[in-house]
Amino acid sequence: MSLEVLVYGDPVLRRKSQPIETVTEEIRELAADMIETMYVEEGVGLAAPQVGVSIRMLVADAEYDEETRPARVFVNPEILESWGEWKFDEGCLSVPGIRADVVRPEAIKLRYQDLDGNVHEEEMHEIWARILQHEIDHLDGKLFVDYLSPIKRSLIMKKLKALAKESKGRITV
Repeated sequence: MSLEVLVYGDPVLRRKSQPIETVTEEIRELAADMIETMYVEEGVGLAAPQVGVSIRMLVADAEYDEETRPARVFVNPEILESWGEWKFDEGCLSVPGIRADVVRPEAIKLRYQDLDGNVHEEEMHEIWARILQHEIDHLDGKLFVDYLSPIKRSLIMKKLKALAKESKGRITV
């Protein structure tokens, strides 16, 4: 089932998400719905807060292959290390119509759980690292626009205010 993606201005997007104690069937169903939503919205990543659920889970697909759809689910992801530097043009499903260059580490070492509760540690590089850092920021209540310089942020402030005004009155979970 496709879910509604919350837009800039919704307070859920600024909350720090809670860790998942146990992966339940409800969590697995939410992950499946998030994957469907990510593809419907033509995104490459989606964090639970973006669909109104303040838990530490995200889905991502850096390959975005329409036929195979190799989306992955990351429960309680945590960046253990990062290195390098890479500037890349980012956008966000929760900040539609706005894109900007953001500098982030080129590579990360990540610890996370899968939907069976197994713990993994994995190195991610370039686009996978970028997507995961962006989505983990959502779990911490941060958005990519927070990385912009005050001058760049002031240039998009009118659009951000319009998005925030549009999101007022929406019911969040």
